[in-house]
Amino acid sequence: MTLNNPNPQRTVRNLVIFTIVVLASGWFGYGVDNLSNTPPGQQGLGLLLWLMMPLITVLLLRAFAGDGWEDFGLRPAFQGNLRWYLLSLVLYPLVAVLVLAIGGIFGWVSFPTFSLNLVFAAFLGALIASLIKNIFEEFAWRGYLAPKVYSLGLNAYVGHAIVGLIWGCWHIPYLLFLVDRTVLQATTTQSMVTFIPLMIIGLIAASMVYGEIRLLTNSVWPAVLLHTIDNAFVDVLILQSVFTIVPGMDFLVSPAPQSVLMIVCFSLIGIGLHQYRMRQLPTD
Repeated sequence: MTLNNPNPQRTVRNLVIFTIVVLASGWFGYGVDNLSNTPPGQQGLGLLLWLMMPLITVLLLRAFAGDGWEDFGLRPAFQGNLRWYLLSLVLYPLVAVLVLAIGGIFGWVSFPTFSLNLVFAAFLGALIASLIKNIFEEFAWRGYLAPKVYSLGLNAYVGHAIVGLIWGCWHIPYLLFLVDRTVLQATTTQSMVTFIPLMIIGLIAASMVYGEIRLLTNSVWPAVLLHTIDNAFVDVLILQSVFTIVPGMDFLVSPAPQSVLMIVCFSLIGIGLHQYRMRQLPTD
């Protein structure tokens, strides 16, 4: 992926605009739900605004604020990148199974209602909705934020951390006000005091993986696939109660991004991908 940036001042200005709008979007959505008397924790117009505003901002900045379209990564770029598409397809299932297996070995995770047919059917049922939702998300995060941050010439890990921090903070009003309470209760036994910081750290770790694949492929579509499989597979495992975690241990062994084991796994994978990418760069 080309990281040249002829106008870094404009990029910084537009990144500031993007970040302000994105971080305000969930709070704005919460206000809209309040005005429309949407019951707390139920999905209303505020959730839709929260999801759509990052991409709308991207389109406006690219069209009217000088960002252009060159680094959007809309081409699939299959040639030479099939291995990264395959990785995007299998990564979340493999890591989730690994984390749950470790939990099972130590007696923290059990599978009282496991059914492969149920998991497969629920996965297929969630796939299309997850794909549509993640086009909105990833066209903003890996289609705009990541390449713009990377073009500033920062250390790669610093760039990934910035992307992950903004991505994580965007979720805060969603978790506090917009998410369906039953979904949140199925996800964690933690309070928001610990859940939100761990979630942000988890998304910073995930941003290393998403970002390195984005840099390796110069396409946004592997990130869309990666995020889609995450939501359609991992979320199905959680919401269908396929496994049970000993109360209080979900911070450690959940397949959700905020668990310690998921953070460790994605950090190691991200570092490995970064080292691989560095070895592929031409030397003088």
